[in-house]
Amino acid sequence: MKLVIRILLSAVAVVILAKLLPGVEVVGFTSAIIVAIVLALLNAIVKPILVILTLPITIVTLGLFLLIINALIVLMASSFIDGFGVSSIWTAILFSVLLSILESILYSVLKDDN
Repeated sequence: MKLVIRILLSAVAVVILAKLLPGVEVVGFTSAIIVAIVLALLNAIVKPILVILTLPITIVTLGLFLLIINALIVLMASSFIDGFGVSSIWTAILFSVLLSILESILYSVLKDDN
């Protein structure tokens, strides 16, 4: 159940950022849900491979190259999904940073009080 709520919160974050950022387009909430699912899958499958392959560059740039990897993941998602578009790499970097911040704020609602 928590996974479904996390996907829905990610979709809400995608819709909010699409309204705020001029270079990001989402057709509807259904597309935002698909974007959240595709981003989760790409982050689970493709991102670890990219991180391992670019480890020397990441070390030299003190981890800042991970922003580029996140932007590439967002651009890959925009190429897979028809109802989602990102205009440039800079918009994708800004989108990925803001999405991470917004998701962490929204996920804090799900935090258990154990």
